Amino acid sequence: MGKQVVLTGITTTGTPHLGNYVGAIRPAVEASKRSDVRSFYFMADYHSLVKNADPDLIRQSSLEQAATWLALGLDTETATFYRQSDIPEIPELTWILNSVTAKGLMNRAHAYKAAAAANEESDSGDPDKGITMALFSYPVLMAADILMFRANKVPVGKDQKQHVEMARDIAQRFNHHYGEILTIPEAVIGGNTAVLSGLDGRKMSKSYNNTIPLFVPAKRLRKLIMKIKTNSLEPGEPKQTEDCALFEIYQAFAGETEVEVMRQRFADGIGWGDLKQELFEYVDAHLTDAREEYDRLMDTPDHIESVLLRGAATAREVATPLLAEIREAVGIRRLG
Repeated sequence: MGKQVVLTGITTTGTPHLGNYVGAIRPAVEASKRSDVRSFYFMADYHSLVKNADPDLIRQSSLEQAATWLALGLDTETATFYRQSDIPEIPELTWILNSVTAKGLMNRAHAYKAAAAANEESDSGDPDKGITMALFSYPVLMAADILMFRANKVPVGKDQKQHVEMARDIAQRFNHHYGEILTIPEAVIGGNTAVLSGLDGRKMSKSYNNTIPLFVPAKRLRKLIMKIKTNSLEPGEPKQTEDCALFEIYQAFAGETEVEVMRQRFADGIGWGDLKQELFEYVDAHLTDAREEYDRLMDTPDHIESVLLRGAATAREVATPLLAEIREAVGIRRLG
């Protein structure tokens, strides 16, 4: 029995922040070092076109994301790390999958339904106003990403589970028509994935503009941590750890013993100012080495490009023969 294939997509929108790190990047980087699975990690730059029309921002985000994952230790010897747009088989498979994908299935996609509902609430009279085919058919492209590499497991957040379920549906329909060619993937939802609150107490998200970028300089990191919203309790007054962004961030970086000590200090009434300074020093120390490597990588984009191209060559060793098999199955064949 061969190794299980695990595939992870990395969105190329925005700058990575602390929430991305503890919720997705850190566990995925650790998983990349496993020798008992075959891991694929890809920069989802085609997906970024759905929401981002600024070519320079797409390029910059791709550079920042790739530099971040490499700086944090993604093992590119064990795992395959590539850029989606370097695999021409993926858009071709997307079109082939479109031929077996029911429009009704796409009508049920959460992103499309949310956009259509927002249009209806705006009294525009057209539920599809401003909705592109890229947004509407996004799940088909994601299915191609997954099915192209015969992925068995796809780690995703709860908000992405539907897309993996759609990939399963599309693969089953394809196999029903053309034979058992595509692997049926399974979503893996992390039960212990950390979720951090941002500067304003809401979930840390680029959508809320309340993030702490992962690799900002130390002075900027300190300034942002000092801005985290707290209540008016004075030093010496007991404080709750629940729903406290400062404690959440500390807990995400510290060991169990340190967390319990900090929990007691909350009960003893640690002052917010002291806590913020300690949190800054703790997080800064944790990220210093990776930040230096990130800065080095950002200054050597040619090196990042070579890593991604090397990964693409490895990925195409899987994609090219599978697409040839799919082409043969659907009737796209040589005539002589």
